[in-house]
Amino acid sequence: MISRRLRVWSPPARFLPAWHQATCSQAARLRVTHVASVVVAAGLLGALTACTVNPATGERSFTGLMSADEERRIGAEEHPKLVEAFGGKYDDPALQSYVTSIGRLLHSTSEMRQQPFRFVVLDSPIVNAFALPGGYVHISRGLMALANDEAELAGVVAHEIGHVTARHTAQRYSHGMVAGLGAALLGAVTGVREVANLGQLAASAYIQGYSRDQEFEADQLGVRYLGRARYDPLAMSTFLGSMGAEHRLALKIAGQEGVNPGASLFSSHPRTADRVARAARDARASHAGAKARDRALYLRKIDGMVWGDSPAQGFVRGREFDHPVLRLRFTAPPGFRLQNSAEALVGEHPNGAVMLFDGDTVERTRGSTVAYLRDQWAPGLRLDGIERLTVGGLEAATAAGRISTADGPADVRLVAIRWAPDQVFRFLFVTPPATTARLDEDMRRAAYSFRRLSVAEAAALKPLRIRVVEVRAGDTVDRMARRMALDEFRLEWFQVLNGLAPGAVLKPGQLVKIVAR
Repeated sequence: MISRRLRVWSPPARFLPAWHQATCSQAARLRVTHVASVVVAAGLLGALTACTVNPATGERSFTGLMSADEERRIGAEEHPKLVEAFGGKYDDPALQSYVTSIGRLLHSTSEMRQQPFRFVVLDSPIVNAFALPGGYVHISRGLMALANDEAELAGVVAHEIGHVTARHTAQRYSHGMVAGLGAALLGAVTGVREVANLGQLAASAYIQGYSRDQEFEADQLGVRYLGRARYDPLAMSTFLGSMGAEHRLALKIAGQEGVNPGASLFSSHPRTADRVARAARDARASHAGAKARDRALYLRKIDGMVWGDSPAQGFVRGREFDHPVLRLRFTAPPGFRLQNSAEALVGEHPNGAVMLFDGDTVERTRGSTVAYLRDQWAPGLRLDGIERLTVGGLEAATAAGRISTADGPADVRLVAIRWAPDQVFRFLFVTPPATTARLDEDMRRAAYSFRRLSVAEAAALKPLRIRVVEVRAGDTVDRMARRMALDEFRLEWFQVLNGLAPGAVLKPGQLVKIVAR
């Protein structure tokens, strides 16, 4: 959830009441830094006719409004903001060095080998990869957990390098497709499902869909770089298949199995089945003896890597949320499925109710928590039943109100808990009016379950990790899946993480990934 430095989270647009919209400029100071606008330099009319020949593609493209120097400047400015927005850097120097070595090898085969590139592993469970102009390539640990050999990871990195070398950002900006962005992420291979569903990151504005032609061009360049580096180019298509399987499982977990499968992680960056097939055909045509996959090496490198939530974001365990860094705990109401991020914890109920939990900075530290709730958190909202509370030994305040949303009226319950003179933690419950009375007691119990953790309790909380184990005689997929330290969907996660199709048979001596404590 929330990092050490508290940041404000915005609820989904459908739950944004007028009082919240009126204070967005105030809240923006505490959110993830917004992307600065790019000012078009003088000489615009002359640039409108400027086209360049791209050394990677060999084609003339219109990039006159963004020079290579401008791309590098934008990348350098936005790189630290994006790293922070996506969980920060993953703290594993050996793994970072490994990814950098792969990136440098692929970069050395590209048409931009003289330009410095940086390769960064992000502490994010989201399966994602993206690059900034100027050569900043980012890979999440969630993506690395899904890959099954070095060639598959290399395929992702090569694809991102391809977006940079093809100068797709400059093309989109020069054609007016990046209005208002100081930089656009290049070719996120999955999109950001949690960002799209929850709206929790201002950084979601970076993720803009490239055309299918641009995505396929990045695949073509990626295949080229893979072949030159002696990797098996077919790895790109096998990993795209794993991405599709992971997305289908995410839909199943969310109770949306088979619902609009096209509106997925592939829709913002269209890496669909046809593109998988096209990439595979290109890979076969350029195979030329490049066959390296390095599965055993890769699995040894990621053995022990954090999977799912990190300690800095807190852990979701069913309905319980534990944060070992901030040292807090509470239990969500029954029926709410929790989703975590660096910005907030969100719970969704099948009846349409939503629970948001985040933190905020109190601007006037001498004021009461009631004053914070009324004047800073919800100015302009007509509040009923404002009440002072004590929650877990801490000063707190609560109130209720009604807002208008795109789906009609909704009831809100606000609870602010004073954690420190200048800090609060907040619960926001949004309920359809027909369900409010039925959920009221559960929401109250959830808020009252909030408490501080002792030092010993916090120290006992450990993240889940990827563990690589060897299959023994008699081991089956079902038997190995039962070793997964998960409460549900053990079999499905085991299959997805290991790239196994239904009905697959394990062989003695085979290395597989499980999730363990």
